Amino acid sequence: MPGRIVVAGASGLIGRALVESLRADGIEVRTLVRRAPAAPYEIEWLQDTSPLDPELLEGAEAVVNLNGASIGHIPWTRSYKRSLLWSRLTPTRTLATAIRALGASAPAFVSASAVGFYGSAPGRALTESSPPGGEFLSGICVEWENAALAAGDQARVALLRTAPVVHPEGVLKPLMLLTKAGLSGPLGGGRQVWPWISLTDEVRAIRAVIERDIAGPVNLAGPTRATANDLGFALARRMNRPFAIPAPAWAIRLGLGRDMADSVLLGDAHVLPEVLRDASFTFTHPTVEDAVAAAVPAR
Repeated sequence: MPGRIVVAGASGLIGRALVESLRADGIEVRTLVRRAPAAPYEIEWLQDTSPLDPELLEGAEAVVNLNGASIGHIPWTRSYKRSLLWSRLTPTRTLATAIRALGASAPAFVSASAVGFYGSAPGRALTESSPPGGEFLSGICVEWENAALAAGDQARVALLRTAPVVHPEGVLKPLMLLTKAGLSGPLGGGRQVWPWISLTDEVRAIRAVIERDIAGPVNLAGPTRATANDLGFALARRMNRPFAIPAPAWAIRLGLGRDMADSVLLGDAHVLPEVLRDASFTFTHPTVEDAVAAAVPAR
């Protein structure tokens, strides 16, 4: 069983589920919070420009960094784009600096990234060795990962290239609103490949990265190829609603802005979890239909 784990970003969807899973197995978890601590296991940080005291991380087996403002916020104004970058780079750099200072006693640094690293790459299978794309989110992910790698050579650094999580608080949130209103259908044609993962497998994969000493980039994405239509139709069927009203690409770009539309809804990225597969990781929800069924009650 792993030793103490420190989690930054524990208030988000993935962070809450990870902390709950670890504590259910009797693992000690401390969380970094941006307010006055309300419990003995909470550590205040990022309230000003002061560095994080490395001693607060000493003795931990791993530090898990899940910080980052939501890409689902609409619209991506120039100000919000700065927030997307700041909310990822500042916490990551702060943690990396503290971990590096611990030298040979540094814990593993398991730091969030995203499949947005690859951008849109129609017709290609994307593994952890594939190059970054050229979109806005790709550039953020490259900087995000470089910030984590600054933890130094003495720390094991794992980069969690996470796919959109199939959950009502994740990628399903806007889709469920449209589906409930009877307005769901193909997005920009709907044949673009969407990477995805269930919340259960996201948490299990993060724990596998910690427990199996995995380092480097790791694609946290479901093992079965799925298109936007596959996910949308599975959701509509689960909610007993139609899937018939298409939204053309030009309308999506007009409504969301090109950067957000192309990065989030219209991009095509067949992301393969090669590192997890090589580590003999098995998925609880191997298809997007399984993931939708686990996340949404049938109606």
